[in-house]
Amino acid sequence: MLALLHTSSVHVPVFDALRDADHPGLALRHLVDASLLERAREAGPEAVAGEVAAAIAGAVDGGADAVLCTCSTIGAVAEGVAAGVPVLRVDRPMAAAAAAERRVVVVASVASTLEPTVALIREEAAEGAAGEPSMRTVLVADAWARFQAGDRDGYLAAVAAALDGVRDADVIVLAQASMADAADLARTAIPVLSSPRTGLAAAVATLMSDPAAPGNAQRERLNKPA
Repeated sequence: MLALLHTSSVHVPVFDALRDADHPGLALRHLVDASLLERAREAGPEAVAGEVAAAIAGAVDGGADAVLCTCSTIGAVAEGVAAGVPVLRVDRPMAAAAAAERRVVVVASVASTLEPTVALIREEAAEGAAGEPSMRTVLVADAWARFQAGDRDGYLAAVAAALDGVRDADVIVLAQASMADAADLARTAIPVLSSPRTGLAAAVATLMSDPAAPGNAQRERLNKPA
């Protein structure tokens, strides 16, 4: 079973739909705590390290074979938890893809997400041969208030407008999982990277690579072609 640690309930149907489309039969458990992001924005990600570790420990105690953190702001904190099972951050595969490009623009609606995302891209670039890309950041300052008010359409429209305003880039990175659908609304010809699908796929690959993990034999049967 894969546990997902969210800081917003809007991610639950998104990842359920991705599971149904790409990984049918996989058991997911969703853990939602919006206060983690609120406190991390105010005092920094390390301020919630204890709560993140406790949430992950609870997921493991509940039978999780791996944990995927879907919040980029607290992703590094989650990834650093020693839980006895793999703990992954949803944006790492996206960052690895961005690190291979020369000019990267990171777009976020929450300022606290920009630095962790840029740092992750730099970390991935250090592992490659292409060198560190040139990076710029764009904060869609008015979008988050719409998200908090429940105006998802307005939120995505604001993000899409920001994407269409980007120039001189080889790739655009959406720093938050909640922004993913804005890519479908934008008209920009610049490739736009988002984290949910690739992050979930990486977590599933990690699960399937360990045949000794509880439940993996069942998952392998479920994922075999009929």
